[in-house]
Amino acid sequence: MTSDMMITLSVLAITAALFMSGKVRSDLVAICSLIVLVLFDILTPDEALSGFANSIVIMMIGLFVVGGGIFQTGLAKMASGRLLKLAGTSETRLLVTIMLASAGIGAFVSNTGTVAVMLPIVVSMAMSSGISPSRLLMPLAFASSLGGALTLIGTPPNLVIRETLMNAGFEELSFFSFTPIGLVCVGLGTILIVVLSKFLLPKGAKKAKGTRGEGRSLEELAGQYQLSQNLYRVQVGEGSPITSKKLIDLDIPKRYHVHIIELRRRTSSKNPFFKTINQEIAGPTTLLQEQDILYVYGAFEQVEQFAKENGLDLLDQQVVERTGDNPSKPSSQSNGYASREIGIAEVLLPPNSALINKLVKHSGFREKYNVNILGIQRKGEYLLHDLKDEKIRSGDALLVQGTWEGISLLSKEQTDVVVVGQPLEAAASVTLDHKAPIAGGIMLLMIVLMILDIFPAVVSVMIAAVLMVVTGCLRNMEEAYKTINWESIVLIGGMIPMSIAIQNTGAAALLSTQLVESLGSFGPLALLAGVYFTTSILTLFISNTACAVLFAPIALTAAVELGVSPMPFMFAVAIGAGMCFAVPFSTPPNALVMSAGKYTFKNYVRLGLPLQLILGVVMVILLPFFFPF
Repeated sequence: MTSDMMITLSVLAITAALFMSGKVRSDLVAICSLIVLVLFDILTPDEALSGFANSIVIMMIGLFVVGGGIFQTGLAKMASGRLLKLAGTSETRLLVTIMLASAGIGAFVSNTGTVAVMLPIVVSMAMSSGISPSRLLMPLAFASSLGGALTLIGTPPNLVIRETLMNAGFEELSFFSFTPIGLVCVGLGTILIVVLSKFLLPKGAKKAKGTRGEGRSLEELAGQYQLSQNLYRVQVGEGSPITSKKLIDLDIPKRYHVHIIELRRRTSSKNPFFKTINQEIAGPTTLLQEQDILYVYGAFEQVEQFAKENGLDLLDQQVVERTGDNPSKPSSQSNGYASREIGIAEVLLPPNSALINKLVKHSGFREKYNVNILGIQRKGEYLLHDLKDEKIRSGDALLVQGTWEGISLLSKEQTDVVVVGQPLEAAASVTLDHKAPIAGGIMLLMIVLMILDIFPAVVSVMIAAVLMVVTGCLRNMEEAYKTINWESIVLIGGMIPMSIAIQNTGAAALLSTQLVESLGSFGPLALLAGVYFTTSILTLFISNTACAVLFAPIALTAAVELGVSPMPFMFAVAIGAGMCFAVPFSTPPNALVMSAGKYTFKNYVRLGLPLQLILGVVMVILLPFFFPF
């Protein structure tokens, strides 16, 4: 073993270990590994940067933009919503429909985007059908990964093996090369999930059928975040020192550790009653007046101190506010944090959200969307106080309160947040935006160009991406750039040169020789099983793209050494990398549904591990029939 090979394998091992730990961003790890390989003269600067000029990276950028156009115009929401409405209220029919819709959309756009669009629709459909969302959300995430096996552009590992085969002089894969084996994956996966989920998914709490409400069960959210125990009403008394002052100047959260989230104001001095139409979110510029009723969120002792020091009356539970002649008690659970105009919703953060590691006070929720963050759910615990200086972390679920209009505006921001718990009608709405047909036509044009092979695949994708901007499906280039997951792009661009180093130093030949020597004597089927399950196990710990980039050249060399066609082995790498279900953080869709479905790590292992193993065994048996040795 040469010194260059030892250094390359050491860098590879350290890189894999850092990927598994998850403590350092994967794109930073990839760039650092490149720098080390350049410093040791294993890669030239040109070779180190070659990954960013690779057609895979350029195609992924284009596909993110095309997918962004599909999502922004509402086309994906329309398609999935219409399909789900046809499913009725039967849990099995709804489950099958959700999976087929998710797989179908996931065949053409990113699986993360697919789940982000469908998640609020599925939650609202589940609630209105009396089904626990936990019965549907994990299958939704798994189906989006299954759909990635249907087309060339379904998932990055598919593009990786295409590029590896082309560079080695083998026939280029077509757009639908994956479709036959992908249909088997989707069909078998759907059947297995429908059967296994009956026994292995949590039952969850059901909601009575036909129950309507302004959200994904406001009572459930309120109880979950203990809103009723932390919401109090105080009235600004005569001569109060906070009268005629703006909230931003009073700095109440810092001084008293309480938050004023809403106020209700008398409409006329002649009218002794309060009208809920004057209910409004308390913002930094809100000017307080005498007789205002403030809804204050915080611990009772701190609210009491705030009221005592500022001449406020702490109202008891019997005081009634009136709208005309209709009393509504403030102790009613929905009153105080939700009404016809104002509501609450739960917000989930995709793993690549720009909000991760930002302080709550710097999140911009209030400034951009006029909503307040009331609580944070983190690993089964609820943070309810002193949130201003709390750092938002990956996997957090946020409880926000604001106008329904503001929440609706927030729900359109699918890059950094996914809103669940918005009004049932809004979540399930499938209104067709006027640009949606154009986005659908552009997507169809891209597929036709790729099937007919009129241009290289990367050119077809870039044509479609440019058309999305030119036709207004994305408003401008800034919107287009926002749709791109730059962490994934940098990761792919950084890992491709790693595979060059593995090949140039002979590490790929060494590892493939060991594979052949240990399994080759048992025949190509045993080697195929080794390739598939090694990839499948590795992708539990590192991203499927990085896994495919690293293992594709090893599998190719092993097949050539054994003297058989590399096709089944390369498809084993792509499918093995894409079908990862046994852990929650192996893929963004798995992580995205964790909070919404209230899943634990054990839930993923119970359903995902048998699914991953059974699919693996079937793929190893069937791949040689589709792609003979």
